[in-house]
Amino acid sequence: MNWFLGILIAGLMVLTVITLIRGIVAFMQSTREDLERPEGAGPTAMQLQQNKMMFRRIWFQAAAILVAGILLYANQG
Repeated sequence: MNWFLGILIAGLMVLTVITLIRGIVAFMQSTREDLERPEGAGPTAMQLQQNKMMFRRIWFQAAAILVAGILLYANQG
């Protein structure tokens, strides 16, 4: 079971890094025009993409922490 949880943690870490990079790329693609839009104009497609990627990153990190906690609990004793 330890090897399975280790592989699961590694996979979640990879997904975390991938979503972090995708979020940063979306942030870098935002232009100055996007940032200087009128206040009531709503979010742009890139801003929505940034938000989506950062929320996914948080979920993957939380899942990795949960699996690490399960691994530590399973090896306790």
